[in-house]
Amino acid sequence: MDPVPSDRLEAQLAALTSRVWQLEQALKRHGIPLLSEAESSGKEEGIATTSLPSPPPSTPRPVATSAAPQFQPPQPGAQPVAASPQPVFSYAAAPPPADTRSLESRIGSQWFNRIGILAVLIGVAWFLKFAFDNHWIGPLGRVLIGLLAGAALIAWSERFRARGYAAFSYSLKAVGSGVLYLSLWAAFSYFHLIPGSAAFAAMILVTAFNGFMSWIQDAELLALYAIAGGLSTPLLVSTGENHEVALFSYLLMLDVAVLVLVTLRPWSRLLFAAFLGTVIFVGGWWSEYYTQAQASRTAFFVACFFLLFAFAPRLVRVVLNENSHIQAWDVLALLIMPTANAAFGFLAFYNLINPSPSDWGGAWLAVGFAAFYLLLLRLPARGVLHASSGPVSHLHLTSAVVFLTVAIPLKAHGRWLTIGWLAEGAALLWVASRIRAALLRVLALICLALGLVALIVVNPPASTTPFLNQRFAAYGLGIAVFAFTAWLAFRESAADGDSGDSSTWRGLAGTALLVVNLLILIAICWEIHSFWWYRHWSYNWRLWNVHRMYAQFTYSAFFMAFGAVLLAIGFWRRSAFLRWQALVLLAFSIGKVFLVDMSELSQGYRILSFLGLGALLLAVSFAYQRDWLNLRSPGGLRGAERRPS
Repeated sequence: MDPVPSDRLEAQLAALTSRVWQLEQALKRHGIPLLSEAESSGKEEGIATTSLPSPPPSTPRPVATSAAPQFQPPQPGAQPVAASPQPVFSYAAAPPPADTRSLESRIGSQWFNRIGILAVLIGVAWFLKFAFDNHWIGPLGRVLIGLLAGAALIAWSERFRARGYAAFSYSLKAVGSGVLYLSLWAAFSYFHLIPGSAAFAAMILVTAFNGFMSWIQDAELLALYAIAGGLSTPLLVSTGENHEVALFSYLLMLDVAVLVLVTLRPWSRLLFAAFLGTVIFVGGWWSEYYTQAQASRTAFFVACFFLLFAFAPRLVRVVLNENSHIQAWDVLALLIMPTANAAFGFLAFYNLINPSPSDWGGAWLAVGFAAFYLLLLRLPARGVLHASSGPVSHLHLTSAVVFLTVAIPLKAHGRWLTIGWLAEGAALLWVASRIRAALLRVLALICLALGLVALIVVNPPASTTPFLNQRFAAYGLGIAVFAFTAWLAFRESAADGDSGDSSTWRGLAGTALLVVNLLILIAICWEIHSFWWYRHWSYNWRLWNVHRMYAQFTYSAFFMAFGAVLLAIGFWRRSAFLRWQALVLLAFSIGKVFLVDMSELSQGYRILSFLGLGALLLAVSFAYQRDWLNLRSPGGLRGAERRPS
């Protein structure tokens, strides 16, 4: 093999150097200091810096200028190297530098800093109160002093930021902004120097200024201070009156501004803070001022808030996936917040329409929410709308299924509740088998479990006509649904072969088959109970003991017959699972005959019960002694058994 020409190696080295320089510039733009720039400030502040390894001495380093980086031209005769695209800096894939500061450093630089901010604000407030009480300064002068002091602190903070003390600079901005808010509040509420609209507009300007500074300085902490000030503004200018349109319009504009910030910057905590503040304000206003006459405009604002926070996970810069660095704030903003938004949105609209128990409004509302989340799941990426990550897609799918499940009990009752959940579970399981979606399979099993509980607990009373009644029809549907589940699971396990998913399907198939047999037992026992106790006892209560004896004999006969049928099917299908169910049922029949029938039945029925049980047990014993399935040999069981199809 010929060695690589030196001119080609030099060209590749130049391209690699260009890429390293571009990565350094991307890190600088996003506030991650390099070793050459952060050594001095890191030593002064005690902050550990993250640096890229410097290139070897023999590697030519590019010289950065204001226009563009300049590189040495390739040597004569070198092959041209295609310009590589500029690497995209991914917020999701690059974890933030680890905080290696000691506890002493964190206490001195962070905790004392925040306590100092609080102490200064309290001191300023007490000073203003002291000056007010002693009439040292007039009302206008006091307000002007506060405004000038706040503006001076904000301007002074830029001096510290220029010297590299960014955290302390943001703290001074927070103190200055707090002084401005307090001064404007005093001018409006305490001294009545300006109207509420002027104070409100001035506070909005302070909030907008902080938001703009956070954007141009790429400072998430300053943006968080701006959100806190923005959410405090309605409280500071509140007069105790109902101003729904003004309050909700302001909150909507604030939320839109936050959404723009999180679209441009990976600041997920701002989104969660805005959502939490919006929920608190809307909930507080609702409990205090809401009336049915305001339903229309309230529904408009609730819809705006709901849609804004529903689309927010598709707009933020942070994307949750298996390769990303996931922080707690990202989980709150992209998973917990959308879940809470769906719940609060549905509850708000449900209370707005206030449906009656006989109305379909609540059920159709839940169906509408389910359809919305299905559309959101299928919405393609376009423009600023990112593609749904795995967790977000699972969340939308879960929300749609949950709302469909909730829609059923909002209208259906009794057997229709059972039918709805069982049908939904069967449909979801079939779709899950078609698209191979594990999450959808879990949701289907939850629906089936709800339907099973409703089938056993919520049931209409049976009529005096055996089997031709609503309760037995509901049990028949449940038996059919779980039989379908067992058949589908057996089919999928056979199709998957020896994969891990195949074992899951096999477990589901066995569980569904067991549920089928249990439902058959419960359904028939209910019919026996209804026939002997409700029908004949209503004619003559003196025949109670006689009818109880008839019922006990019928139970025993049914248990033995059903056990024999299960055992026969188990031998026919070569299924140990069915045979073990039959043996358990026969053991239960033995216990019932010896413990219950001996005392409850008359002489004639007692003889019939024991004779029937004895004949059945002898037949079972003969079948096992013949060893038709070759169960005695060590390897015979494995060779004889085969999985049911």
